Amino acid sequence: MRLGLMVLAGLALLVSTLYFIGKNENLFGSHFSLRARFRNINGLMKGNNIRFAGIQAGTVRDIRVLNDTSIEVDMLIDKGLQPYIHKNALAAIGTEGLIGNKIVNLIPVAERAPQAEDGDQLPVQKAVSTDDMLATLDRTNRNIAEITEGLKVTVARVNGSVALWGLLNDHRMAGDVRASLARIRDASAEADWMMAGLRGLVDDVRAGRGSAGRLLVDTGFAAELSGAVEKIRQAGERLGAAGQQAEALATSAKAVVQDSLLQSRLQASMENIRKGTAAFNEDMEALKHNFLLRGYFRKQEKAEKKRQAAAAADSAARSKAVSGMGMKMP
Repeated sequence: MRLGLMVLAGLALLVSTLYFIGKNENLFGSHFSLRARFRNINGLMKGNNIRFAGIQAGTVRDIRVLNDTSIEVDMLIDKGLQPYIHKNALAAIGTEGLIGNKIVNLIPVAERAPQAEDGDQLPVQKAVSTDDMLATLDRTNRNIAEITEGLKVTVARVNGSVALWGLLNDHRMAGDVRASLARIRDASAEADWMMAGLRGLVDDVRAGRGSAGRLLVDTGFAAELSGAVEKIRQAGERLGAAGQQAEALATSAKAVVQDSLLQSRLQASMENIRKGTAAFNEDMEALKHNFLLRGYFRKQEKAEKKRQAAAAADSAARSKAVSGMGMKMP
């Protein structure tokens, strides 16, 4: 019985030792702990390997579910790698080979950061799971199948198009295409020339050359232009007012012309004025024959005849003097 108990105890110790060694628990080496929190560990289990830049660095010690969106992975890392692991190193879940066991990859970052210490929590990098890859591949396959079907239909329509094949067999089409390309080149050259001119115009404007440049650069010129615009606006307002007055006057004149009563009154007034003028002329003629004023009017007539005779003599003297000067000049 003692021998049997010793054998059983030895076997149990051997099995437990082999188990812990197989799990790479680093029983005989120094280590430190790091943590990382993932939304999905994609089948990672305790005892899986941890690699730093592709080097075996430790094992997964524990996995704890914190809540419905966070799972914490506790990692045992070889103490010898601690100087090379920094606080900004990224933890990502990967796979050994194509379909191997899940592992935790510690990815170094080029940015400088303090050295990682025992119990630190590392940031994580979202890894693409196999299920996501398969789903993406499935969508890609369906898209490729749809594109292939469309290409098949297109090729069938092209093969059955008599007009298209006739166009392709037309030997003149090559010359037409070359002529079109030549026209396109000419149009491109003209467009380049226009763009160069436009660029020069923009440069002149920026440099303040020309009217547009002065308008954009010279503040004084802009102020003068604003003053001129204001004067033009005022003149326009005056013209508008004058137009309104002219329109009112025309309306009044139109009303006068269209008012028959006013027209009759104006005609009556003009007739009265004509009759008054005729009566005045008759009165003046009667006064000329009146014996009291007859002498006065005769004196006025004699004075008027003397003025006319003097004027005629003066005109004759001037004409004679001018004719005499003309005879002496030759």
